Amino acid sequence: MSQASTTKRLSRIAVLVSVGRHPVSGTARYSRNDAAALTLAMRLAAQHQATLDVLHAGDPANPALREYLALGAAKVEVLAVAAGDEIAPALAARLKGCDLVLTGTRAEGTEDSGMLPYQLADALGVALLASAVDIDIEADVEAGVDATQVTVRQFLPKGLRRRVQASLPTLVVVHPMANATPRYAYAKLREGAIEPVLVSAANSAEGVRWSIKPATAKPVRLAAAEKRSGHARMLSATTTESRGGSVVIEGTSVEKAQVILAYLREHQLVDY
Repeated sequence: MSQASTTKRLSRIAVLVSVGRHPVSGTARYSRNDAAALTLAMRLAAQHQATLDVLHAGDPANPALREYLALGAAKVEVLAVAAGDEIAPALAARLKGCDLVLTGTRAEGTEDSGMLPYQLADALGVALLASAVDIDIEADVEAGVDATQVTVRQFLPKGLRRRVQASLPTLVVVHPMANATPRYAYAKLREGAIEPVLVSAANSAEGVRWSIKPATAKPVRLAAAEKRSGHARMLSATTTESRGGSVVIEGTSVEKAQVILAYLREHQLVDY
């Protein structure tokens, strides 16, 4: 058997889009993070001649969905589910067979938990690459080898970046600072179409416990008490000296959580 016949070709890409919310007026609009994911997906689809599906779970009549047509989507397929329904199973059933799934980090103005990509990756049994700012699919066309690995440049705090790889199929979560600039074209908005699809979805047991209301204040960020003198603080504002802390990259999720908990206890930000 030849090498080309054993590799996985990138033939189907899916992008999940949500309805955003303007931070000042509260008006429904496209999600900027999902728009970046759509831009990256269109770029990959053009490079590898792959089909591109743009999916949304919610109300097909929401006018904000048409803005994704203006951003380049030829069609937005809407899984018509009611508010409060569990959308992960319906999306997972629709995404079976996709080689690459792209989505933003979280929605704007709904539950905002950021857990949907992880639920979908678990349901589909695929790898998840989070905080992607660049996406590249490895392929050697001259050697007759199709795409088999997805390489992601991942956003890390303090300006750090790292490259991670996974085999197709893969779910990639796009970071808000992704290397993508969406382009809006009104003519494409007129040409595209919203396609509702009826699906059966169960009511979310967790959703009924949520109470959704407009935010009145921003969350308070935990910060360690400043123990330096005023002179030292003024000097640090004009220099690039390190103020302590560490970036933990290696280790398991439990070990990383223990480092965070130890920091919170050291600075008396938690009392347990």
